[in-house]
Amino acid sequence: MEVIKYPSREEWASLAQRPAMDVTALFDTVRTVLDEVRREGDAAVIRYEEKFDKIDPSTFRSLRVSEQELLEAEELVAEDLKQAIRRAKENIETFHASQRFTGKKVETAPGVTCWQKAVAIEKVGLYIPGGTAPLFSTVLMLAVPARIAGCREIVLCTPPGKDGKVHPAILFAAKVAGVSKIFKAGGIQAIAAMAYGTQSVPKVYKIFGPGNQYVTAAKQLVSLKEVAIDMPAGPSEVEVIADESANPAFIAADFLSQAEHGVDSQAMLVTASESIVEGVMQAIKEQLDRLPRKEITEKSLSHSRIIVLKDRQEVIDFTNLYAPEHLIIQTADYAAIAGQIENAGSVFMGPYTPESAGDYASGTNHTLPTNGYAKAYSGVNLDSFIKKITFQEITADGIRQLGGTIQTMAANEQLEAHRNAVTIRLNTL
Repeated sequence: MEVIKYPSREEWASLAQRPAMDVTALFDTVRTVLDEVRREGDAAVIRYEEKFDKIDPSTFRSLRVSEQELLEAEELVAEDLKQAIRRAKENIETFHASQRFTGKKVETAPGVTCWQKAVAIEKVGLYIPGGTAPLFSTVLMLAVPARIAGCREIVLCTPPGKDGKVHPAILFAAKVAGVSKIFKAGGIQAIAAMAYGTQSVPKVYKIFGPGNQYVTAAKQLVSLKEVAIDMPAGPSEVEVIADESANPAFIAADFLSQAEHGVDSQAMLVTASESIVEGVMQAIKEQLDRLPRKEITEKSLSHSRIIVLKDRQEVIDFTNLYAPEHLIIQTADYAAIAGQIENAGSVFMGPYTPESAGDYASGTNHTLPTNGYAKAYSGVNLDSFIKKITFQEITADGIRQLGGTIQTMAANEQLEAHRNAVTIRLNTL
């Protein structure tokens, strides 16, 4: 892991680079799968499940998860995990319910009234990756706000194991969160199924959820004309801001909890206190040796960094340039620093607020912008599942008041029909 001390501002942009892959290189491969699913529907999805997820065809009777499978899954989930999932769901529900939009009517001019109405996106698709760990927490993060928003159909796709079954914790979380339909499909073929619709999988209007570079490329391609997506996504990342008041063991734990996500994840420690570096490095080494995912974590650490800057302001400025997905602030003045952060997905303040709290159960959403997109994107929230429709009503007095303004602007844009739509009304008054 690199330690960079007192780099110049000219070096910051290169230090803020992620180990992200250019997914455009995958577009030809991804298009092939998308096109086959669009043409053939379920048959193509099943064929690619056999190819990519290595399922046994003899165990794969239907793409859709049955009620019997949901009941069996519930029996297989340990009671303590059930309780944890239910409690996390309640906190996520409480936080996202507080985000409900309340529109109000505004009279912009006498006789001219405008307002907004929030309407749920009718059909949404949730993608939950398979891979090295079952992300049942992501089920809650996506399905709970979708249900609160009032989405009528919540479709979930997730890859099955080789036995043709979905991890029971994913199924239990989906049931608890109120998912409408669950399908055994992963990767490009799952995104295609939700984007185009198949004989089994309904077409949706917006797709949510993380995935590998193939899923990311598929989401980008289908978003060009078929369906909306939540946000661009890349490997997960964390930045820790710390000073000499921070506990090195806490910093190391936060570093490693992010690094174990995957080999392309990135962790950054940014500090103006050079004295803490050695202690943090030692704590990382000690904790790493005890991790079951040590090999994955080590690869992630190879493109992670510790950056020592000259003062507090440089730390803040670098952070706003880096725009981390997760930002943990472990300094004596963490609240003051947090107040100056403009670009971050989710901020974790103080020594007792690990990133894993937001990943699981504090209530905030863990589906967040990566790769610097926090400069322009929000993480998933209730508004992600809502569209807002504007309304306006103009009385006869209102069109008398506003008509001249509209006519003048339309005439100067040389749009005579626009001007006439006002003139013809004024002539009746």
